[in-house]
Amino acid sequence: MSYLNHIHALNRHDMAGFRPFFVSGREVGWIRHALADRLAEAEEAFEVGPFGVSLRAELSEPEARSQAVARVLAPLTEEGMLPPCKGEAYVVSEGWGEPPLFMLDRAHVAALGVRAYGVHMNGYVRTADGLHLWVARRAQDRLVAPGKLDNMVAGGHAAGYTLWQTLEKECEEEAGIGPALSQRARPAGMVSYCLETERGLRPDTLFVFDLEVPADFQPRNTDGEIGTFMRWPVEQVLETVRVTEAFKFNVPLVILDFAVRHGLLAADTEPEYCDIVQGLRRGAVRFHPPPE
Repeated sequence: MSYLNHIHALNRHDMAGFRPFFVSGREVGWIRHALADRLAEAEEAFEVGPFGVSLRAELSEPEARSQAVARVLAPLTEEGMLPPCKGEAYVVSEGWGEPPLFMLDRAHVAALGVRAYGVHMNGYVRTADGLHLWVARRAQDRLVAPGKLDNMVAGGHAAGYTLWQTLEKECEEEAGIGPALSQRARPAGMVSYCLETERGLRPDTLFVFDLEVPADFQPRNTDGEIGTFMRWPVEQVLETVRVTEAFKFNVPLVILDFAVRHGLLAADTEPEYCDIVQGLRRGAVRFHPPPE
């Protein structure tokens, strides 16, 4: 294992298995051929060809698009081709800060290969012997990465919330951090990756925050997602990332980004430094022009 192995693992995808997905001439995602063929049956909502999938031009408003997509995907969910809905809407747009094109249930984001966003927060403590990081162990009953190690706080960015509101909500739910402390968190950039999964393509962006917490602070989970918290010297955290797969699949990127920013990884001592830094932020996958 090495640090770079995690970056490579998070960017494995074969785009030959996908067709681009367009909304109003804007490329917003990638859809597997088998699902595209099923969507071709829903001519009231989708136009499907060998080189792409588009929502019909008549669906010109976000609400109409959201309803049409939900109607088409519902029977595919019932038959098991798609996972059950989570009841949490994500915004679909051409990119961060762009106008919403429609809303999509979180469970179907990967199936349409649209970019999803989340927040991850490093909780750290300064001690006489250096930096310590709070590490969470996910509960064993989680559908995603049960028992794996995680950041102190992490969560998806749902429609209707600002990033800051998402962070405050996740701080309270996952670590019992109230507004008085969470407001001291500092934005620290982002990491991104593009991973092919069983459910589809995940071109995800994680907005990263750092929070220095008092030495006597103890995280307390309130939503059942985390089983326990541990405070480790940052060297132990980095060694665990380097030689194991103990962390949830995307968490190593957040930790490596923290290590780079705090000077814990340096070009003089880390042979893969340049590849690590460049690999923490992968751009959107765009191989096709919009359809005429």
